[in-house]
Amino acid sequence: MAVARTQGGLEELDDEIRKDGGSATLVPLNLIDYDGIARLGAALHERHCKLDILVGNAGVAGPSSPLGHIELKPWNDVMAVNVTANFQLIRCMEPLLKQSDAGRAVFVTSGAASKANAYLGPYAASKAALETVVRVWAHETASTPLRVNLFRPGPIRTRMRATVFPGEDPDTLDTPDQAAEFIVPMCAPEWNQTGKLYDYKTRTLMSFRLPA
Repeated sequence: MAVARTQGGLEELDDEIRKDGGSATLVPLNLIDYDGIARLGAALHERHCKLDILVGNAGVAGPSSPLGHIELKPWNDVMAVNVTANFQLIRCMEPLLKQSDAGRAVFVTSGAASKANAYLGPYAASKAALETVVRVWAHETASTPLRVNLFRPGPIRTRMRATVFPGEDPDTLDTPDQAAEFIVPMCAPEWNQTGKLYDYKTRTLMSFRLPA
């Protein structure tokens, strides 16, 4: 099931999935439509009664500006997508993931969360908040079959990165497809780690300190 803002982007993805012999259900949905996320959860429950895998990848960069120059609305816009939408996904999808024999959740974060890059305050703060929310959820579900982890792709050849770093040569960066190959194992039933952060650039798995 693919969820994105535009029908056009979903259809392009659907074409790729079909070329690979698969099929998908396409759901045009802006994730700041929090009631829409709840309706999606209800539809999944009615149709499948469970959810095996949740990948939270949606994100916006927000303004590149000193903190003191940023208006409240663009700050809130970044938080709405990067933090609150993922919180709503957790709220609405957790019961379905727990109905799976091997529920898996992976959220895409950024090195900006820890680097606190100058002039990227809203984005950095939102990713730090996302990491904390996911860590809390991993703590809360550590004794269940549900596995909750973070994936940090690093610099990747995306349109969003090009808007933030316009002088960067995109040919020096890996593609989203290359990074996504490393998310797939984190979604498999065989993946038993939880509360971890996988750093794609260094190919390392970092631990959060889970309570005993």
